[in-house]
Amino acid sequence: MTYNIDKIENMLNNASFILLLMVFILQWLSLIITKANKFQRISQVLIIITNLCLSSILTLRWITNLYFPLSNLYESLIFLTWCITFFSVILEKQNKSKLTSGITTPICLLIIAFTSISLPQNMKTASSLVPALQSNWLIMHVTIIILSYAALMIGSLLSFLFLIIGGGRDIKIQGNSNNYNKKTFIKSEADTLNSFNSSIYTFNRINLLESLDNLSYRIIGLGFPLLTVGIIAGAVWANEAWGSYWSWDPKETWALITWLIFAIYLHSRLNQSWQGKKPAILASFGFVIVWICYLGVNFLGKGLHSYGWIS
Repeated sequence: MTYNIDKIENMLNNASFILLLMVFILQWLSLIITKANKFQRISQVLIIITNLCLSSILTLRWITNLYFPLSNLYESLIFLTWCITFFSVILEKQNKSKLTSGITTPICLLIIAFTSISLPQNMKTASSLVPALQSNWLIMHVTIIILSYAALMIGSLLSFLFLIIGGGRDIKIQGNSNNYNKKTFIKSEADTLNSFNSSIYTFNRINLLESLDNLSYRIIGLGFPLLTVGIIAGAVWANEAWGSYWSWDPKETWALITWLIFAIYLHSRLNQSWQGKKPAILASFGFVIVWICYLGVNFLGKGLHSYGWIS
C-alpha cells in the first residue's frame, strides 16, 4: 500500500514538472508569435492542472500520515509550489495578464526539479512527528508563513521585472498611467511616423511599468501581514513547545530580517518617500532574503528549524 502511494506521488510530481515545462515553452512561444492568445489560455489551464496535481500529493500524504504534510523540507517545497501556482491563477484571472505566470513558472519548475533530483529519498519519506510538532500550531504557523513566502516572492519578482523593463533608470511613477504626459500625443503635422510610433512605445512601456509597480505593491501588501501573523503564531507555538517566545534561532533571526526588509519597503511606499527604482531594488533584494530565510538557513544553519542534511 505504501509503495503504491509513493509511486502515485512520484507520478504526480513528474506530471507537475512536465506540465510546468509545457507552460514555460508556451509562454516563450507567445512572446515570439503575435496574436497567440490560444497559447495563453492553454497555459492557464495547464497551471490549474499542475495545482491540482500538487493538491493531490498533499492530500495523499495528509490521509496516509494523519497530519498536515508540512513536517519536512520536501512537503514544504511542494506546498510552496502549490501556493505560488494558486496565487498565479488568481492574479491571471484578475489582471488578465500573462506576466505573473511568466515569472512564477520558472521558479516553480526549479522547485519541482529540486525536489525530484536533489533531495535524497530519506528526506521525502514521511516520518512520525516529533513531540514539538504534534500541535495544531503546525497548520496555523507553517501554512501562513509559506503563504507569505509565496506572495512576497511573486511581488519581489514583479519588482525585478520592473527594473529589467525600466532598464535600470530612475523612472518616476505617477500612480495613474492615464496622467502620463498627454502632450506626447499632441503632435504637429511635421512629426514623422517613426516619432509617433516611438511615442506610442514610450507610453505603453510607462503604462506597463506602472501596472507592474502597482501589482508588486499589492501582492507584497498581502504577503507582509501574513508574514507578521505567521511570526506571531510561531512565537506562541515556540513558547508552548520550548518555553520561550523568542530564542534567536537562525530561522527566527532571518524571519525578523525578512520582516524588516518588507516593512521598510511598505513604509517607503506609504509615505511616498521612495518611488520607482529604489523600492523596486529593495523588493528585489527581499527575494534573496526570503530564500535565505526559507532554504539557506535550513541547510546551513544549526537550529530548531533545520530541515537540511548539510552540516
